[in-house]
Amino acid sequence: MHSNPSTATRIVRRQGDEPPRRVAAEICVVGAGISGVSAALQAARLGRKVVLVDGQPVLGGQAVNSIIATFCGLFSNGTHGYQFTHGIADDLLAWLEAEDKAIHYRHGPNTTVVYYDEVALGRWVESRIREAGITVVLGAQLMAAQAADGRIEAADFMTRYGPVRIEAQGWVEASGDAALAWAAGFPCRVPETKGVFGTQMVVLEHIVEAHQPTKVEIAERLREHGDAYGLLRREGLGFTIPGRGIAAMNMTHIETPLDPVEASAKALDGREQALRAVEFLRAEFPDCFGQAKIRSFGTPGIRQTRWIVGRHHLTVDEIRAGTRFDDAVARTAWPIELHDHGDGHHWILFDEDHVHYVPLGSLVPAEAQNVVAAGRCIDADVSALSSVRVMGPCIAMGMAAAHALDLAGSGSVQQIDPAAMATRVADNVDRRHYRWAADAGPAVAKY
Repeated sequence: MHSNPSTATRIVRRQGDEPPRRVAAEICVVGAGISGVSAALQAARLGRKVVLVDGQPVLGGQAVNSIIATFCGLFSNGTHGYQFTHGIADDLLAWLEAEDKAIHYRHGPNTTVVYYDEVALGRWVESRIREAGITVVLGAQLMAAQAADGRIEAADFMTRYGPVRIEAQGWVEASGDAALAWAAGFPCRVPETKGVFGTQMVVLEHIVEAHQPTKVEIAERLREHGDAYGLLRREGLGFTIPGRGIAAMNMTHIETPLDPVEASAKALDGREQALRAVEFLRAEFPDCFGQAKIRSFGTPGIRQTRWIVGRHHLTVDEIRAGTRFDDAVARTAWPIELHDHGDGHHWILFDEDHVHYVPLGSLVPAEAQNVVAAGRCIDADVSALSSVRVMGPCIAMGMAAAHALDLAGSGSVQQIDPAAMATRVADNVDRRHYRWAADAGPAVAKY
């Protein structure tokens, strides 16, 4: 008789330390959220060999997996403002617009916010990364980084399938928590006293959109009855793409410590808070949420934990003044949105013509030669960071990080040609493109 090859097995035994799987690239991007994905795609478009690594087993970071559900800071203030970030952002918006009920532009009262379907966004990320030929290493936890003379030479990761060592000429720090900079021994910042609260998002289906309460109505009811439901936060809002009967609800505040055991405990606390919030919504607004069912929980949403010490420390005074830096690489007009207390947050709006900028100096660690940060771990004070860590400028920062490393090559990001860099990021710093007429639908671009 012949054995069935499909059922054949062999016995193996671990023999000493397992050698790491080695991966070499010109640019390694650590973190596959919107900043890291933008950096990886831009680097690939520049012809660079790229590896993208993330601790989660899927791409998309918080943008997809925490179900943030909104692109904030992508348009100027006013109900039909001009677009701040282009390039990768243009491709992304076009993709979502081509999908069925995957995007909704909410105009006003202060700015245009883009609601998106997280499943469609996830497909865009996966498709674009595959098409670009980017090597992906997922479920990889950073264990160590080898650095000398301000240059990271290699980083070691552990996956469930074994260790991985990545060697690269340049590195994008897009981990969100400055994990790469921290592992390499570069100085980092953390809040001196209390931290910044994160959010546990939950997606509800079978809602009645016609009866969806406003955030003001939710806040009023929370102030009156929140204690009865054991809720911490006294405000909340939902993001709804019309016609789907689905709402992504932002109702919680959770602590996001860097300690591994405490972080795990707070993640469970966040889910409990989200469940209580759903109970509150069903009972207090039955016309909208009475038949609602939980479709999914996001992973814990983190706003600010640890970030780099850069060549420039962006301040809230510079944000308020709209300081235009010579090395500006991104812009936004998003409010100061500081979630530093449990029951609410500081929300400071800017005028309709206001713009503030992010300098390359805030992306470049002061002691590093081949590292550029992007996203929520750039150098800024707590209040300034709360205004520039949203997804619009994060896309621009990711693109800028790729350009800076491309210009630096085997040299130093501290010494790249400023004129060449300014030319590359001009669309994300100077261009004024209006997607809509003031009171109409999509319109011919105006400059």
